[in-house]
Amino acid sequence: MKNIVKKIVILCLVIILLIGANLSYATTESELNSQKQENNEKITETEKKKEEVQEIKDQTVKQVQELDNQIDEYESQISNLNTQINDANTKIEEATNRLNKAQEDYDNQQKMLEERIVALYEAGDTSYLDVLLSSESVTDFISSYYIISEIAECDLELLDEIQSQKTEIENAKKELEQSKKELTDAKASKEKVSSELQTSKNEKANYVEELSEEEKQLQAQIDEIKKDNVAIDAQIKAYQAELQRKLEEQRKKDQANKNNGSSNGSSSSSSSGGITSSSGFIYPVPSAYSRITTGWYYSDGRVHGAVDFGTGGINGQPVYAVADGIVVLAQALTTSYGNYVIIMHYNGLYTLYAHGQAGSIMVRQGQTVKQGQQIMRVGNTGNSFGAHLHFEVRTSPGTYNNRQNPYNYLP
Repeated sequence: MKNIVKKIVILCLVIILLIGANLSYATTESELNSQKQENNEKITETEKKKEEVQEIKDQTVKQVQELDNQIDEYESQISNLNTQINDANTKIEEATNRLNKAQEDYDNQQKMLEERIVALYEAGDTSYLDVLLSSESVTDFISSYYIISEIAECDLELLDEIQSQKTEIENAKKELEQSKKELTDAKASKEKVSSELQTSKNEKANYVEELSEEEKQLQAQIDEIKKDNVAIDAQIKAYQAELQRKLEEQRKKDQANKNNGSSNGSSSSSSSGGITSSSGFIYPVPSAYSRITTGWYYSDGRVHGAVDFGTGGINGQPVYAVADGIVVLAQALTTSYGNYVIIMHYNGLYTLYAHGQAGSIMVRQGQTVKQGQQIMRVGNTGNSFGAHLHFEVRTSPGTYNNRQNPYNYLP
């Protein structure tokens, strides 16, 4: 008898130590999951900032490209203006040469005329009348007169023609010089605009570099946070492996106790009708309320990710653990799941029970629970419309993304 009592005491101490260790684990995992969630929120926020920076960068790069196109257009126009200015310079040079030649011709012709006049003056008594009177005949007289008249007239006409050419060339030269001035002014204006565009382009290009650097820094932050999450996941997996090992040890001890006839009959699977599935699960509510009212999908086709037990009169009914395990989380929220419990089972599956009545949770983190043990009462807390039990089955590591269809695990 003393040996039996001693064994029971030792067993109780082991269970207490195990519960304490599991409670420490659960708290640690909860903290790690909270840290991971916080990190994920930071990643989302940083990625949003990065997207905003990328959008601004893309817009700025587009503006730089537009400025490049404008600069190219102005440079092309400046190049055309340079060609036109060069052509104008050539034409001005040609006009200057022509004007110089005309001036030379005019000066020569004027000089010849002046020399002729001087010669006639120096001849003294010789006059047009002498020339005419010295003619041998009337025909000769008329011819001499005509020749003298023609020579004088030709001299005057040639001078007029040269003067007219000079005037025409001078006017053309003035027009060319005016055109050149306009081209030079237009070139200077376009060079100024091109310079301003180049300055704007350089500023925006520098801004793009700054944005690229900011983008790199944001990405580095994201990578660092993801690296932290990898480390957190590794810790969670290590904790879960240790928990699984302890759960298995506890299962073996429980089995040994049953074989030795020392079971205290704490299991109350009959509370839900005693029906067990191939996965070892019972219904989480009394059999009278075990009808599922909402399945894996909502009526509109969206994934529900759980099943609901919401038969009339279910409010306040007991909620049972569907299998032996350890409470990983027991929390009371005003939103989302409301009052909810998560249990990790010996087979590595997790179950979640949500929307329990306020103040009805009967278990705590790290506590070992038996199949059929009441953990809370059905309620309507959190994001709920009408009393019901929201029930989920998850695979390891028990996160939201690991939800499975409960139909595959229930009786």
